[in-house]
Amino acid sequence: MKDLLIIVDMQNDFVSGSLGTEEAKKIVSNVVDLAKNFDGDIYFTRDTHEEDYLETQEGKNLPVKHCIKSTEGWQIIDELKGFVKDNVIDKVTFGSKELVEKLEKINQNEGIKSVTLVGLCTDICVISNALMLKGFMPEVPIKVIADACAGVTPESHERALESMKTCQVSVE
Repeated sequence: MKDLLIIVDMQNDFVSGSLGTEEAKKIVSNVVDLAKNFDGDIYFTRDTHEEDYLETQEGKNLPVKHCIKSTEGWQIIDELKGFVKDNVIDKVTFGSKELVEKLEKINQNEGIKSVTLVGLCTDICVISNALMLKGFMPEVPIKVIADACAGVTPESHERALESMKTCQVSVE
């Protein structure tokens, strides 16, 4: 049985770039400490868009270019690069079908003891991935570490945590 840590979208554009926030900067050390001390496998998700982002459905609703593939803003932040290997899953939207499929396969072959999610943004990509994982693996404990996540605003962060609790995702 494996413990898994999923580090969601800890990318330059979300920390210090086009969509960066002070709240995102404040969680970096917490995420790094969790990664350093985690006894299990670590995976990253990486928000990934193309140059035509502004013409996409998401781009029309959030008209700020970010995480354009192969740019500096798309890269995982420097503080976490030491943990990056072949464990990064690029995703084109909030939740990752590939992440769910990968974890389902691990669960079938080896068993998953728990999945912990941290990262950005609590109220968009963290909640999307947490609920997708819970929906496809309802017997696997899914948890989110509140002080290693940040939302678009502190208020939306708190609302997302409450929503996840309602859906039986543990919030610590």
